[in-house]
Amino acid sequence: MQYENWGPQDLSAPKPRTLRKVQAKRELVLEDVHTGWVGAIVRLEKSGGMLIVELADRKNRIRAFPLGPGFLLDGEPIELVSPAAGPVTTAPVRTASGSRKVQGMRAQVAKASRIWVEGKHDAELVEKVWGDDLRVEGIVVEALRGIDDLTAAVNDFQPGPERRLGVLVDHLVPHSKESRIVADLMRSPSAKFNVLVVGHPYIDVWQAIKPSALGISSWPTVPRTKEWKLGILESFGWPHQTKEDVGLGWQRLLSQVNSYADLEPSLLGRVEEVIDFLTAPVS
Repeated sequence: MQYENWGPQDLSAPKPRTLRKVQAKRELVLEDVHTGWVGAIVRLEKSGGMLIVELADRKNRIRAFPLGPGFLLDGEPIELVSPAAGPVTTAPVRTASGSRKVQGMRAQVAKASRIWVEGKHDAELVEKVWGDDLRVEGIVVEALRGIDDLTAAVNDFQPGPERRLGVLVDHLVPHSKESRIVADLMRSPSAKFNVLVVGHPYIDVWQAIKPSALGISSWPTVPRTKEWKLGILESFGWPHQTKEDVGLGWQRLLSQVNSYADLEPSLLGRVEEVIDFLTAPVS
C-alpha cells in the first residue's frame, strides 16, 4: 500500500473562516441564523453595555439582536459591525402597498401556496401594488379564466397546511352567481382549513381604482345591455371595439395607479387578508 501523498498537511485542522465585516446600515436586510428572523435594520443602540440592532419584518414586527456574527446577508454569513457614521435611526422607505420596503433582498423561492385572481387585469393590479411584498414572501399570483369551475380547480390544487390557497373574487356580493360558487366551494372538504376566499363588490377589478386617481368624480354607469368594459371605454371616449382596445384601455387605467392610496379600501383589505393568511406560521 502506498502512502506517498498522505502527509501531515492532510491531518491539519481547517483554518477558521474569516467573516466579511458589514456595517449596519438602515434598510439592510439580514437573516438571524439562530431564529430565521428576516428583517430590515431600523435602529442601532446600546443596551446593557452591548450594541443591539433591531430588525423589522414586512409586517413591521421588530426583534433585537446583538451586533456581531450570526447574520446572513443574501445567504452569506457575515459579521455585523457598527457603522462609522454613528447610530442607525428609523426612516423607512415604503412600497406601493404601504409596507416597509425591504432593500437589497433577492426574491424568495416561490412557495407552494398561491393567490388566485379571476383574470389578467386582477393579477397585474395586485402585482403593481403588492409585488414587492409578494416577492419577499415567495408568493405567486396566478390568473384564472373566471371562477365557474372553481371547486374543481381547488380540488386539483390539493390544498394543505404547507400549500395554502387564497382566492380573490370579483363581484362577491349576496345572491350573486359568484357567491353561490364560493358557497359551493366552501362545502368541499379540501377547502375547509387551507383555503381563504375573499372578494370585492365591484363588477370588475377596474372599479377598485378610485375615480379620483383617474380624474373623474365617479365611474360611468353602463347599461346592462352593453358589455361593461366596452361601455366604460366608450364613456371615456376611447377605442372600444376589440379585445385589443380593452387591453390598451386597461393599461391606461393601470398607469394611473401608483400606490395603495389609488385603490378602494374594500380591495386593499381583502388582498392584505389573503397575504396574512398565506404567510401565517403553520400551527
